[in-house]
Amino acid sequence: MLDTARRKAPGVDWRLADLASVDLGRTFDAIVMAGNVMIFLQPGTESAVVANMARHLAPEGVLIAGFQLMPGRLTLDEYDEMAEAAGLTLAERWATWHREAWDAGGEYAVSAHRRAAGRA
Repeated sequence: MLDTARRKAPGVDWRLADLASVDLGRTFDAIVMAGNVMIFLQPGTESAVVANMARHLAPEGVLIAGFQLMPGRLTLDEYDEMAEAAGLTLAERWATWHREAWDAGGEYAVSAHRRAAGRA
């Protein structure tokens, strides 16, 4: 997949790395984890991934993650706790990537957590 991505978009800095430990040496205004990233991680690494992504956020940066909600998988409460422990605050939540209104009984959630201005 990386070979194809590099061929199709040679100007992009493509990397293969562990989300729990990668150090990109810079910060970002936004980090997007689309495609159920959070529920496909190695079980037990979710907190480390959220913390590492938060570490890569600029002040007031936003971590956006969307994932399916299923019994026995990561819950929104657990995800929110991980984000809070990493210094992030829930800013917005939607039911879809098209920003449809959040429904607490829904099967999918897109959450935007923001880093406070004073945290680095």
